[in-house]
Amino acid sequence: QVPLVESGGGSVQSGGSLRLSCAVSGYTYRPSYKAWFRQAPGREREGVASIDNTGTTGYADSVKDRFIISQDNAKKTLYLQMNSLEPEDTAKYYCAANYLAPRGLLPGEYHYWGQGTQVTVSS
Repeated sequence: QVPLVESGGGSVQSGGSLRLSCAVSGYTYRPSYKAWFRQAPGREREGVASIDNTGTTGYADSVKDRFIISQDNAKKTLYLQMNSLEPEDTAKYYCAANYLAPRGLLPGEYHYWGQGTQVTVSS
């Protein structure tokens, strides 16, 4: 079991910024692969960004150049810096982790999930 706890969500106006955090704890061996996903009402959960223990990152096209994923291994925390937010970014954001290499930024490839934090962007 790898408990994941997100924080940092909230409401912001279009063009604003938020930073999400995800505390990754309770593990014996640190999961090598972590990611952020989001799900808007009536839509499927979609991948936002990923990072592995080498620091290699990946982003969905819709957030590239606006969002930055990072991690602080000493603090056991995953981050998502979100800039230039748009109403289309409104969703519940989830962090996820996995020990095995995922075959893409796909929800089914990640085994451990947090409960999510809501992000609302108004125009």
